Amino acid sequence: MFLLWHILQGVAILIFQFPIANQQYKKRKIRDWSIRLLNLFDVNLQVEGMRDLPVTPFLLVSNHISWLDIHLINAHRPISFVAKSEVAGWPVFGWMARQLQTIFIRRGDVKHARLVVDQMTQALSSTAICIFPEGTSTLGTQVLPFKPNLFESAIQAQVPTYPLAIEYFCRVTSTKSTTAAFVGDMGLMTSMMNIIKSRGLVAKLTFMSPIESYDSPSIDRKQLSQQCYENISVKLTQNSDA
Repeated sequence: MFLLWHILQGVAILIFQFPIANQQYKKRKIRDWSIRLLNLFDVNLQVEGMRDLPVTPFLLVSNHISWLDIHLINAHRPISFVAKSEVAGWPVFGWMARQLQTIFIRRGDVKHARLVVDQMTQALSSTAICIFPEGTSTLGTQVLPFKPNLFESAIQAQVPTYPLAIEYFCRVTSTKSTTAAFVGDMGLMTSMMNIIKSRGLVAKLTFMSPIESYDSPSIDRKQLSQQCYENISVKLTQNSDA
């Protein structure tokens, strides 16, 4: 009941307040809404590394585990996202994503990816954008190879790229948890129930130092993608061994 009411509040804000609100107000509302959502799911957010992200545009690159990843990031720093086109069709959440100017990409469609890069390059002139270049969500036990196409936007827009490692832990045992993983044919409601039943996840965001690709003309999108992949993979391995 509380979750439904929270979602309806979000819908009302998007309909009645966002059309006349400035960007600062919108970001504050997105952050507040995301924080309350995490509280409803009893998810404790921890942030490590470069907590002070720039106010100027940048590309954020993250591994991907759950639909909850977006709300973790927004609870710390509201940002625009590139999401798979299937998200646009989700009940309520898909509509909300469209209202928040999410850029949707058709997986496996190279021609469409080029159009998305153009959209991202234009958007990066005024805002920060987050991508999940694995192209799918995982259990979080490993990082899949990154698809390099969307990294071209950071090079064209001449903005820094920040790698981000996302992890979920059991609050009681402090061990890695796959409870939040949204994988395979799992439905959104099933995933939500899994998180609610766990009642005790810790989500950790680790922001790493930026990669200034525009300062090194020799770095292309594949090299930028690989460097982000390696940075995130190493960070997750270090945290697993800790």
